[in-house]
Amino acid sequence: MSQSKKLLAAFAGAKNAHGTTTVGRTSRDGKANSKSKIIREPLTEALVQAHIDGKQGVGAIPINEENKCRFGAIDVDVYDLNQKELQDKIQKLQLPLLHCRSKSGGAHLYLFLKEWEQAAVVREYLTEMSIMLGHSGVEIFPKQDTIIVERGDVGNFINMPYFDAEMPQRYCFDEKGEAMELDEFLEAIDKKSVLLSDLEAIRSTTQTRKHFDDGPPCIRNIFSDGPQSEPRNKLLFFMGVYCKKKFPDTWQNALEEYNRTLFSPPLPSTEVMTVIKQHEKKDWGYTCKDEPFKSYCDPSLCVLAKHGISDDAPDAPQVGGLTIMLSEPRLYFMDVNGLRIQLSTEQLQNQTLWQRACMEQCNFMPPTTKSNKWQQMVNSLMSQATYIDVPEEETYAGQFKSHLISYCTSHIRAMAPEEIEMGKPWTDDGVTKFKIEGLLEYLHHRRFTALGRAQIIQIIRDMGGDNVSQNIVKRGGKRTKVRCWWVPAFDEDEVELPVQEIDNDIPF
Repeated sequence: MSQSKKLLAAFAGAKNAHGTTTVGRTSRDGKANSKSKIIREPLTEALVQAHIDGKQGVGAIPINEENKCRFGAIDVDVYDLNQKELQDKIQKLQLPLLHCRSKSGGAHLYLFLKEWEQAAVVREYLTEMSIMLGHSGVEIFPKQDTIIVERGDVGNFINMPYFDAEMPQRYCFDEKGEAMELDEFLEAIDKKSVLLSDLEAIRSTTQTRKHFDDGPPCIRNIFSDGPQSEPRNKLLFFMGVYCKKKFPDTWQNALEEYNRTLFSPPLPSTEVMTVIKQHEKKDWGYTCKDEPFKSYCDPSLCVLAKHGISDDAPDAPQVGGLTIMLSEPRLYFMDVNGLRIQLSTEQLQNQTLWQRACMEQCNFMPPTTKSNKWQQMVNSLMSQATYIDVPEEETYAGQFKSHLISYCTSHIRAMAPEEIEMGKPWTDDGVTKFKIEGLLEYLHHRRFTALGRAQIIQIIRDMGGDNVSQNIVKRGGKRTKVRCWWVPAFDEDEVELPVQEIDNDIPF
């Protein structure tokens, strides 16, 4: 089996779409500016081969039409990432992840499965792994539990590794932290592929190594691989909050015991007493926004823990990427807490309407943010959005052309040029002529009002048409001229094009 065929099989996902990314200039922070686009065509062996040859990069969409996946990934979008340190941690935790360098210098940590599994379940396992690795809050692929197939949604793609495989910048690291060749990567996929039961076994194993099983997941994960040496003072202060919740009468003793058993080396007794005195003076809360806790944070689990964050914990949603369908009107797909919601332009622009859409589609009302913060978030999402092309018939121009074909070829056609004045189209000598008022009335009766007169005239011109004077004979034999428009006559093959009734209101 060829390299391209093996790579295509490993990145099986959406059947009828794939992604491409056009890379532009690199910004000061090291991030390459790029534009992502979804192509509504299957990812083929030929496309993957072009990717391997360095001709055109492609991306695979993990989630399929049944909301299942065979692979997923953790996207560590950090541009000064210590790849060796990350690889060592993956090995230490014995996670079934293949660690690849991304095009921006971050990391894509791939999980390959032996069977198709529900995307929601795979996302859950990958999220847990990202927290264990100290990269909480990074993007998880697939980005959503479900997709809105009936509205043309296809999910999000992730760029495949080994673009230009002879001199790749996107390659996989082996256990020693050295770059693999493509053939080695393909062999590693076979070795690392797992069943869902394997992931559950890994979860059970890691759980047994954790302390603070009824406390915040961040502190559990920090100590999941053994005693820590730094930052001991921050860690001990955080542990003091936990101890006061769990051991209200003996928390000082518990804190001293944690210092002896979980730090290497333990803090001096004087520093431990300083922390104890701080907690005796005041009931502190968890320092969730500080490192290293922030990188291991999972608020959805923390709020459920017996001794986790309080009821007034922040409930801001996790908003993922934005996908824009270039239909008319435009449709937007946004990931909110792993759920896919559909939005109109108005709902994306107006925070109140967006909140209402979240309530209706994912049973959650996000908190209100300041107007400028909302605008910043929307602008950021749109600058990094993925676009989905649509067929011409899903645009206003395409819908108009369908109506125009129907108008010019229907039973209302004129039998003589004199009937042009009656609003009927007249076809002769390879062109069809009509009064614009007759066409507009026809469109009105079919409830097509999306385009104005000027826009319609411009489309007619774009089709090669123009205005012209037509000689006609009125009653009594008097000859006169009628101002009308013409388009090239339509072939019989075009007559069968469907005419869509347009509803300008999007149902939400």
